[in-house]
Amino acid sequence: MPAKKQPTGTSGKRTRSTSTASKTSPVKKAHKATGFITDLDCYLFGAGTHYDIYQKLGAHPKTYRGKDGIYFAVWAPHAKAVHLVGDFNGWNPEANEMLKISESGIWEYFNPGMKTGELYKFAITTESGKILYKADPFAFSAEYRPGTASITADIEGFKWTDAGWIEKRSQADVQKQPMSIYEVHLGSWRKKDRPEKDGYYTYAEAAHELAAYVKEMGYTHVELLGIAEHPFDGSWGYQVTGYFAPTSRYGAPKDFMYFVNYLHRHGIGIILDWVPAHFPKDAHGLADFDGQPVFEYADPRKGEHPDWGTKVFDYGKNEVKDFLISNALYWVEKYHVDGLRVDAVASMLYLDYGRKDGQWVANKYGGNQNLEAIEFFKHLNSVVQGRNHGALVIAEESTAWPKVTGKPEDDGLGFTFKWNMGWMHDFLEYMKLDPYFRKYNHNRMTFGLTYFTSENYILVLSHDEVVHLKCSMINKMPGLGEDKFSNLKAGYTFMMGHPGKKLLFMGQDFGQWHEWDEKVSLDWYLADEDSHKGLQNYVKDLLHLYKKYPALYRQDNDWNGFQWINANDGDRSIFSFIRRDETGKKNLLFVINFTPVERADYRVGVPKKGKYTLILDEKHGAYKTGEMKSYTVEKSECDGQPFSLAYPLPAYGTAVFRF
Repeated sequence: MPAKKQPTGTSGKRTRSTSTASKTSPVKKAHKATGFITDLDCYLFGAGTHYDIYQKLGAHPKTYRGKDGIYFAVWAPHAKAVHLVGDFNGWNPEANEMLKISESGIWEYFNPGMKTGELYKFAITTESGKILYKADPFAFSAEYRPGTASITADIEGFKWTDAGWIEKRSQADVQKQPMSIYEVHLGSWRKKDRPEKDGYYTYAEAAHELAAYVKEMGYTHVELLGIAEHPFDGSWGYQVTGYFAPTSRYGAPKDFMYFVNYLHRHGIGIILDWVPAHFPKDAHGLADFDGQPVFEYADPRKGEHPDWGTKVFDYGKNEVKDFLISNALYWVEKYHVDGLRVDAVASMLYLDYGRKDGQWVANKYGGNQNLEAIEFFKHLNSVVQGRNHGALVIAEESTAWPKVTGKPEDDGLGFTFKWNMGWMHDFLEYMKLDPYFRKYNHNRMTFGLTYFTSENYILVLSHDEVVHLKCSMINKMPGLGEDKFSNLKAGYTFMMGHPGKKLLFMGQDFGQWHEWDEKVSLDWYLADEDSHKGLQNYVKDLLHLYKKYPALYRQDNDWNGFQWINANDGDRSIFSFIRRDETGKKNLLFVINFTPVERADYRVGVPKKGKYTLILDEKHGAYKTGEMKSYTVEKSECDGQPFSLAYPLPAYGTAVFRF
């Protein structure tokens, strides 16, 4: 039979190395089982507890019967037959037949002479006789888009030098550590002036420049959008086809290892966005993998998202849970990432999420909770954090679901942190208002303090808030010219003082004017202009202040760490409050004016006498030692406190005092 052309959607480029096998290999008979996958492997996979299944399924360099080559294994339980195809056999769907090794639905094949760096897919014959060309769900590397083939790769042997970082992470109480996250889309953070791969930075190039910027600014962590392989740039990496493959847009798997290792060596943590909620319907992906639903629920009322046009993982199927949990562990253990931010948790928890009546199926009790997803989260979080002390699993959860960060043994979901979407919404609605109307919406800024102890929260101003005609952060602000910058300084100061860890999307720290666009670089030239540079320096001072003072992070979900001085000064739109750590030393008093009205005669109540030192304001940013001014406290009742100090509060004034 003549060799077949490479199937549609794969580029047809030759590989970096050539197999010794003929490009027109004859049809081969199925071989005997290799023994690489054991009965125990099959049992554990079927039970949903083979947490290292990625070491068995997929493509792995092996030596078998004295010959070097690549061993392949794929789960396709409904397939009539499976063949390995690639450049090595001219993409002939009948040349290299795989063997079904057990009732688990796993097929295997050892290809002697095959090297790393070669393109391949699985040609799956369905029960109806149709042949599907599928990328490997467990592939460690994938072809650069628009190609859709998998690439053989060896991810062993990288020389990690971050043992000190991992050890320190494992010993720390993450709840009592500072966490200020810089959210980054690597493809549009910066671009190179070169035609290759749309000018994307390589992982190594990005590591060097990103680490330098993050360290200078004072962020503690980087959170990356869209690192797992995805075909469509416009999905930002949230429609994944290669869950085990760092995207080839920026390099190979070991290049990404270098990225993580380099940031760790410079004291910066790495969080990846992770998408176990859904996957796209691309022909080469997971959807109807062997001609029938394999990874997704069979019932479309559970297995499809009407709004997103995507498939939903079947959280009741053990092998699917194993795929996802082993994938989470893979990123944490093989790539040393410090945490995963789980996307779209609410869509997993609620059976009726984004669905109308008749489009969803109730659980066995008649409710709208997905009981299988609940169990999955408890299982996931117990295993990931149990095996990796200090690793984070963060929920993007937008509802009032209880105990998201509660312990599974107390019927919680077990996440380390939860994004505080309610705070974000209230904060932005307040900040967008003309200052005159803020007095009628004062409670938007105080409401978050009524529930801040209910979960372990991260305050987020993420990419989702600066796209789709929502405006950039600077353009959300009312007024013209400098008023916009003054408003944003006041807002960021409030955010930094509010209990909870912090997250800010790239470009918002220097006042990017236009909305985020994944196709173009940030407008870095703005950071050289006075107003933008002033905002960037102010944010930098806030971030360094945050790391310096334990009062700002050690008691984030404890009322002992926060005290209102005046939560009710709505007429003047001024907020004043105190942050403390367990020692009661180096406490911080925040005063923030959200109107353009100067209050020259302003007086704020304080709980005790002593020296109150101004360490930051809207004009100077952080004061250097020797420049700080101390204020004398008077025994004069104000704001319900026995003492007070007078401070001339400017328009849009911010003041942080240490006492």
